[in-house]
Amino acid sequence: MPRPVLALHGGAGTIRRASMSADMEARYRAALAEILADGATRLARGEAAMDVAVEAVRRLEECELFNAGKGAVYTADQRHELDASVMDGRDRGAGAVAGVTRVRNPVLAARAVMTHSGHVLLVGTAADSFAFEQGLERVAPDWFGTPQRLAQLAQARASASGQVLDHDGRQAVVDAGGPIDERTKFGTVGAVVRDAAGHLAAATSTGGMTNKRPGRVGDSPIPGAGCYADDRSVAVSCTGTGEAFIRAAAAHEVGALMRIGGLPLADACARVVFDELPAVGGDGGLIAVDTLGNVWLGFNTEGMYRGWVEAGGVPVVGVYRDE
Repeated sequence: MPRPVLALHGGAGTIRRASMSADMEARYRAALAEILADGATRLARGEAAMDVAVEAVRRLEECELFNAGKGAVYTADQRHELDASVMDGRDRGAGAVAGVTRVRNPVLAARAVMTHSGHVLLVGTAADSFAFEQGLERVAPDWFGTPQRLAQLAQARASASGQVLDHDGRQAVVDAGGPIDERTKFGTVGAVVRDAAGHLAAATSTGGMTNKRPGRVGDSPIPGAGCYADDRSVAVSCTGTGEAFIRAAAAHEVGALMRIGGLPLADACARVVFDELPAVGGDGGLIAVDTLGNVWLGFNTEGMYRGWVEAGGVPVVGVYRDE
């Protein structure tokens, strides 16, 4: 039977047991499980898919373990530029922000763009200003920073390694009290939902890449690339090398393979993650839920922070490839 369900991701990449302490692994699992449990309660109450997806991502933005909102990575000029998007499967309504620096929760700004702006994507200071006009919370730009993320930027600069995905430099991160050796972890967060009425929604948020060029925008705020929802097929949220996900139109490709190509959820997702993305140099993963509430959480890297839960159910959380 169709079922209300929520799935989350908190980034994919080189995530190995040998690189993570038991305490830090427990923190990641607990954070995901707590957010999933809240979503399960909301779904059991009959809340709408968009409400559940946005709240789940907002909570991920508030958790410093993940590269979205508080705890976002630094750009090359030691600032934070955050991106987010949402999409509603009922009418394919979408909203997104890119390069925001002062709105506390970019995912709320993305929803406000969808609901109140008449547009799909706003960027930079104009996006911040619009968010404040809608009554969203303003923070100082340095509110997003943490010592761990600053250490990652310093390491990237010192090693002349250029822009890096979410984390770089094991010792710098460890010395600053950071989580794990994640030099190739992709730090997007996201949620996909099917609600009790059968509607789908997706939300995605990110701080981008450590040491990225100011103004760089990846797939997260681009509907069809890093985020997609269509009640006729699927809701998708992606995490990985953003440029490749844009080139592959990865999130939309899953929907097209299902709706037009007739593939079931697992086959469509696997084709995108294991065939289409590698063909354009894409590493990472995605989460997806179809119209019946079937869930797929997969990746072509060594791990992905992820989990899912049914309405009123017990969260299932995973980190590594073999679980």
